[in-house]
Amino acid sequence: MLTLGGESLRFESILDDCAFVTRLSDNKRLPMPLRSSAGFLVKGRSSRALPEGFRVYIFVEDESGAEEPTEGIPTVLLPKDYSYLGDGDIIRIAPHRRGVRVLYRRNARTNGILLTERCNHYCLMCSQPPKDVNDSWIVNQVLEMIPLIDQDAPELVLTGGEPTLLEDDFLRILNACKSWLPRTAIHILSNGRRFADAAFTQRYADVQHPDLMVGIPLYSDLSTNHDYVVQANDAFDETIRGILNLKRLGQRVEIRVVIHKQTYQRLPQLAEFIARNLLFVDHVALMGLEITGFTRFNLSDLWIDPVEYKDELWQAVSHLSSHKMNVSVYNHQLCVLDPRAWEFAKKSISDWKNEYFAECDGCVVRDHCGGFFSSAHLRYSDHIRAIVA
Repeated sequence: MLTLGGESLRFESILDDCAFVTRLSDNKRLPMPLRSSAGFLVKGRSSRALPEGFRVYIFVEDESGAEEPTEGIPTVLLPKDYSYLGDGDIIRIAPHRRGVRVLYRRNARTNGILLTERCNHYCLMCSQPPKDVNDSWIVNQVLEMIPLIDQDAPELVLTGGEPTLLEDDFLRILNACKSWLPRTAIHILSNGRRFADAAFTQRYADVQHPDLMVGIPLYSDLSTNHDYVVQANDAFDETIRGILNLKRLGQRVEIRVVIHKQTYQRLPQLAEFIARNLLFVDHVALMGLEITGFTRFNLSDLWIDPVEYKDELWQAVSHLSSHKMNVSVYNHQLCVLDPRAWEFAKKSISDWKNEYFAECDGCVVRDHCGGFFSSAHLRYSDHIRAIVA
């Protein structure tokens, strides 16, 4: 698991306490006008002279140690946990906390960008527990970051909290993505309820982003079950209306189903509901449980060995596929799935928290397997095994 942030780091000669976002560069020939907002990256010990004019100098320790900073220049010294940092990555530096946060990694398959920690759901298995705080400062950080992102980035995930609670600022961020990153796919993770408002949905559609999809959770064909999982009254009805409004305007929609003890039994019925009523959605993702956030506190009510629901999962996959729907299985290991579901299984866990365990050694399908969340050491299937030829 990669370290994406920390505090009490060593700072030298930082001139003020204001947090700022900077793109890293290891190019000592970077044109001078670009240096004033960039961070120069140095790994290990280096005999080369530091180029002048960069906003900050980032020294990362390696096996040889770390370069000692030159007196009088703004410097951050990072431990070797950050040795993965490279040219084009973006970090936020908070001198008042002596803290660093990695916001974007140029070589990552997908980058997630948090827009807010506020949410109008309180899901039993929320991996990012909501906070009732004024975090509007995040919007400015995101708008500052977007122009720094590599224009060939394949995909960005905009997440929360609930991004649509930002209202106008949410649409500003989408427009910024369209302007600065026209070739980058944008995947929004939303509970979908705000799209029950037809006027808001029209404004969303009017952004006319060329590659935009919203992923919306639906946990049951029964409204009471869905509302219980998300801990919000009338959430099911607003979610369905939101999906219908989006598709009425030709917007791309993904349905996301997290499978656990409260949702697995009606997976086949949910698949039938989707095929009957929401056949026009663009993708259905059937997802394994991540043991983090609220899941840890509700584990006894949520955890079920994936082997115990593999029949229900296959029935759901088979039903959706038979109706020519685009369906995928996320966050599962191949050895706990019905082999007929293997062709639908995707490697979906973000690389910074994707791991494999000792039981996987020697498995002939490991390169095609989704692996584990790093939090899975708390609980994982009793049936993990290496598949051998």
